Amino acid sequence: MGLLRMAARTAVVAGTATAVSGRVARRQAARYGETQYAEPAPAPPQYAEPAPAAPAQDEQITKLQDLAALHQQGVLSAEEFAAAKARILGI
Repeated sequence: MGLLRMAARTAVVAGTATAVSGRVARRQAARYGETQYAEPAPAPPQYAEPAPAAPAQDEQITKLQDLAALHQQGVLSAEEFAAAKARILGI
């Protein structure tokens, strides 16, 4: 029975020492403003990289209007105008 009693006493002493050292550590952390024992802040949510956005509608309209003006002035031929328009619209 001596071995069992010694094992039980060792467990009690170890448990008490652990409890006391934890309490002392928390008390010191509170005293010195450390946040080691505070609940950690939640991690910011991870978001996937957004897909590259298509050019803004206003930007496309402005480019098409500029092309139309160049076509009306005779700077661009009908084929050049159609090719540039298709490139802007992604067709």
